[in-house]
Amino acid sequence: MPGVRRSAIAIEAERRNREQRVRVGAEITAMRNRRGWTRTELARRAGLGRMVESRLERGIGPCDLDALQRIAVALDQPLQVTFGRDRLEAPADAGHLAIQELVLRLGRAAGYAGSFELLTRPAEPWRSADVGLRSDVARRLVLAECWNTIGDIGAAARSSERKRADAEALAAARWGEAPAAVGVVWVVRATARNRALVARYPEVFAARFPGSSAGWVRALTEGAAPPDEPGLVWCDVAATRLFAWRRPSK
Repeated sequence: MPGVRRSAIAIEAERRNREQRVRVGAEITAMRNRRGWTRTELARRAGLGRMVESRLERGIGPCDLDALQRIAVALDQPLQVTFGRDRLEAPADAGHLAIQELVLRLGRAAGYAGSFELLTRPAEPWRSADVGLRSDVARRLVLAECWNTIGDIGAAARSSERKRADAEALAAARWGEAPAAVGVVWVVRATARNRALVARYPEVFAARFPGSSAGWVRALTEGAAPPDEPGLVWCDVAATRLFAWRRPSK
């Protein structure tokens, strides 16, 4: 209607529509030409009127979804109508990131300098620990491997051991030849699946993680000296706190 001011959203929508109509029309023209078809031929194959097909190719007027789908079928090309990534959508590794965030926050409060995805061997960037916690005063480096879901237990254990060996070289480079403590702890989300997995193989996990779980919780939350041996601690499902794993009784 004359004199009616268009809203900002209407103006922006029309701008985007115009850009997309021109782009889609150019794609239709290119695909039609590659097949050696005239516009009339494509319209016939798609079951559309000649003028409808022509307007679509020229990017004029409304872009009817049914008409586009007919042309896609005639061209034997899939039609994809998708939204861009939602800025509010959580990243794919949100669960894993939440555990890393918790460990880094607790470590900072306990006096550690934290590193996200610590490169244990800088020349090979795929070799990184999820979180590195460093204390220059205590000459201590802790590697925390954060598990949202445990997959291949054996491969994960071997990977942790390789990272520990690499971290010892990092510690020696930073603090010289004097002894430095390097510890490894797994922080595992306490989901029903992960709990069941640990319960199913109690001797495997007990052998791999002989360090006191309660001791590791104190190390990560209070800055206490960590156990000498690798350990496993639980992280609650919401990734807000750590608690000890009760190893199987003998």
